[in-house]
Amino acid sequence: MIERLEIILERYNQLCEELLKPEVYEDYKKMQTVSKEKNSIEKTVEAYKNYNRVLDDIEACKEMAKDPDMREFAAEEIENLHTERDNLESKLKRMLLPKDPNDEKNVIIEIRGAAGGDEANLFAGDLFRMYTKYAEKQGWKLEVTNEVAGESGGYAQVEFMLSGESVYSKLKYESGAHRVQRVPATESQGRVHTSTATVLVMPEAEEVEIEIKDSDIRVDITRSSGAGGQCVNTTDSAVRLTHIPTGIVVYCQVERSQIKNKEKAMQILKTRLYDLKQREQDEKLGNERRSKIGTGDRAEKIRTYNYPQNRLTDHRINYTVMHLDRIMEGDIDELIESLIAEDERMRLEENNAQ
Repeated sequence: MIERLEIILERYNQLCEELLKPEVYEDYKKMQTVSKEKNSIEKTVEAYKNYNRVLDDIEACKEMAKDPDMREFAAEEIENLHTERDNLESKLKRMLLPKDPNDEKNVIIEIRGAAGGDEANLFAGDLFRMYTKYAEKQGWKLEVTNEVAGESGGYAQVEFMLSGESVYSKLKYESGAHRVQRVPATESQGRVHTSTATVLVMPEAEEVEIEIKDSDIRVDITRSSGAGGQCVNTTDSAVRLTHIPTGIVVYCQVERSQIKNKEKAMQILKTRLYDLKQREQDEKLGNERRSKIGTGDRAEKIRTYNYPQNRLTDHRINYTVMHLDRIMEGDIDELIESLIAEDERMRLEENNAQ
């Protein structure tokens, strides 16, 4: 571990020197690239420096303990420093775990109303609002690329892009079936119904990762429907792309420009193909996703939202809180941090067992 940390520290010092060179800070793209790499290892370097400081303090206290008058004080300090050292060591081990190469990417999320009819669509709308609120708190940019409204409200399907810092690293655990238990507005007997909405989170594909032949795509231009203003509803601006080899179909109608809708549809198609490629690779490796928390499959039941009891339960990590109202307002930081921590714990156990 120490050898790897020394290499990271050396690289960090090199990057700091690079940023001082005129040929770097005068070239915006080069400066961005160097800064991004520096920032990606800065927390690890900081933790390693703290770790070394604690080791030095322990040695200093051992010297202090040779003085009879200071022995008791030094022993107490050494005990505290040993605890700090162990905590930093655990932290550094987590930091050195292999990074998911998609963690820094933007995402495309699809939410669908599933079992439960109108109530499932309403819940899909509630989930969309929850992620919208969370994205606002994170300072991320949200763009809706396609939406199919439910007959009684909510969404039969809504697809949107989230752009910002480390979006995928925080939302990759959201894929799966989300179950809601509550009394629908149309229920006259006050009975609790169970409905489901599914969420699919995909890392945005980059140009170099997926190439699509023009001959593999069928492009259909149609008239937009639903919300979007008078111009959207009276022009043939919606674009549907069909990837012939896989049968994947994407649809984009949110822009008034046909060209912009086609560009966004192409980006979504590349992302879906990238996600398909990753899933196929994971199956070859033994049906294990990179994350140890669930499979990331849309059909996997991951969470229950119980409105009568104001309770949320994540079944993958046995996590339960009694403030569902706050969760639905986008207050999901604690939940996401718990999922990340459990994923890291399980991967550490796997590394130690090897």
